[in-house]
Amino acid sequence: MVCSLISYLFKRVAVKIYTCSHCHNPLYFENNICLHCQHPVGFEPASLSMVTLAPDKNNVNGLNDISKSGKAYRYCRNAEYGTCNWLVPVSDPSPFCPACRLNRVIPNVSTEENRKKWRNLEVAKHRLIYSLLRLNLPLAVKGENGDGEAILFDFREETSSGEKVITGHDSGTITINIDEADEVQRVRHKLDLGERYRTLLGHFRHEIGHYYWDVLIRNGDKLDGFRRLFGDEQRDYSEALKTYYNTGATTNWGQQYISPYATSHPWEDWAETWAHYLHMMDTLETAWAFGVRVNPEKIKVDPPIKANIDEDPYDVKDFTRIVKSWFPLCFAVNSLNRSMGYPDFYPFVISDPVVEKLRFIHELVLGKRLRSKV
Repeated sequence: MVCSLISYLFKRVAVKIYTCSHCHNPLYFENNICLHCQHPVGFEPASLSMVTLAPDKNNVNGLNDISKSGKAYRYCRNAEYGTCNWLVPVSDPSPFCPACRLNRVIPNVSTEENRKKWRNLEVAKHRLIYSLLRLNLPLAVKGENGDGEAILFDFREETSSGEKVITGHDSGTITINIDEADEVQRVRHKLDLGERYRTLLGHFRHEIGHYYWDVLIRNGDKLDGFRRLFGDEQRDYSEALKTYYNTGATTNWGQQYISPYATSHPWEDWAETWAHYLHMMDTLETAWAFGVRVNPEKIKVDPPIKANIDEDPYDVKDFTRIVKSWFPLCFAVNSLNRSMGYPDFYPFVISDPVVEKLRFIHELVLGKRLRSKV
C-alpha cells in the first residue's frame, strides 16, 4: 500500500518532486548525489529538472545525462565549495550556472563558519532563482545587455573596522548581511524587530521584489494601478522609514497590509506582498506535486475549509483559485506545526485588500509571461 502510494506520487508530472533516473529514488532539490545508487545528480536550469549523471568517456571533465544520449554537463564551479548543485552544459563558456553568475561578492571562504553561511545563503538564493525561472521573469547579469539594471548579489560580512552591512536593494544589487545565515542571529533580529516570520528565503524574496518594482512598475504602464492599491511611492522614503521605526505600525494594520513593515512605505508594501506571492506560488506548487488534499469532514463552515490542489499554480490564470487553495492548506499545515510544538507555518491573516494586491501582482506577472512568449 505504502509503496503503491509512493509510486503514484513520483509518477506525477511535477517539478518539485524529483527522482533518480537510474534507480527512481526520490531526490531533494539540493541533492548532488543519489543516496541509493550513488549516481551523481544535479539540477538542470534550462529544463527545471534533476538530471542523473555518469562520467563522459569522451570528456574527462564532462558528465552525461544517462537518460539523454549526447547531453553532457559539468557542475557549476561553486560546487567545489558545496554551495551549488546546478549544471552547466559543457559547451557553455561560463564556469558558473545561471544562479551563481549573479554573484558579485561572496563571503571570505577561508573559514568554515563563512563557508557554512554561504551554503545557507545559496540554498535560499537558488530556490528564489527557481521561482523566477518558473515565472519567466527577466533575469540577466548586470550590464549584460548594456542597460546597467539587472541583478547582482553581494553577500557581505561585518568586519572589525565597524562597517555596518545593511541587507537591502539598490538599483538591482541585492546586499545580504551574511549574519542572516546564522540561525541564532536571525532569531535575535526577529525578536528585536517584533517579527513573526523571518527566513533567509523570505529576505531574498522581499529584496528581489524591489528590483521587479523597477522592472514591472516603474518601467511599465501599471503605475496608476499600483498607486491605487499600494499608495503613492513619491512619499519621502527615508522619512517614512524613520517614522515607522519611531512609532511602529498602527494597531489595525492587518486590515490593509500583509505585515507591520508593509505599512512603512508603498515600496515596502509592494516588496512584502511580492515576497508572500512567491511564498504562495512555490508552496502550492510543492503541495500540487505531492497531490495534497485538505478535507476535514468534521468542520462544517461556509466557505468550507477544503482544497484539492490538483493544478500547478504557475499555470493558473484565475488568482481566486489560488487563494481558495492557499487558505485551507495554511490552516492544515499550521495545525500540523502546532501538533509538533512549533510556531505556525504561515503566521499571517490575509485580508481582502491584501488579496487584491496579490491579485495585481499575479496578473502583472502573468501578463509579462504571456507577452514574452509571443
